[in-house]
Amino acid sequence: MNMTARTKPYNPNHIFVDTNVVIGAYCGDGKHQVDEDCLHYLSSLNGKRLFISALSIAQLVSLFQKKRTNEEIIDIVHQLQHRFTIVGFTNNDINEALVETGADIEDNIQYVIAKKQKCRILVTNNIKDYRLLMGVEAIKPSKIRIISR
Repeated sequence: MNMTARTKPYNPNHIFVDTNVVIGAYCGDGKHQVDEDCLHYLSSLNGKRLFISALSIAQLVSLFQKKRTNEEIIDIVHQLQHRFTIVGFTNNDINEALVETGADIEDNIQYVIAKKQKCRILVTNNIKDYRLLMGVEAIKPSKIRIISR
């Protein structure tokens, strides 16, 4: 009897965080407190593996370059390296993202990276940009506590 192992299309313990949540959490204004609270909550979860993309790091650095000192940016990047597995992406990932049905190409790239890591949940402030993309559940940072400890 030939038994082949079936792999799940996702891992319920893998959580991907979109760029907008990461930037919001570190922007330092009161308007994005929910993003900061979300990252703290995610960091407190046992048995969960957290992912962000290298694209998120590049976007954060680019945005903060005019608002923060290099030392502050380096500190933020080190914090992210400690909290998350940072996932790179390939030319194939970009090509796959270009044919996805999502409304936003950058979000399509994030989706492809999340899917590649078998993430079940994608935390984002842009739920509408993920509504047509299958295989991950997009949730807002304000709803993060549906994930039990």
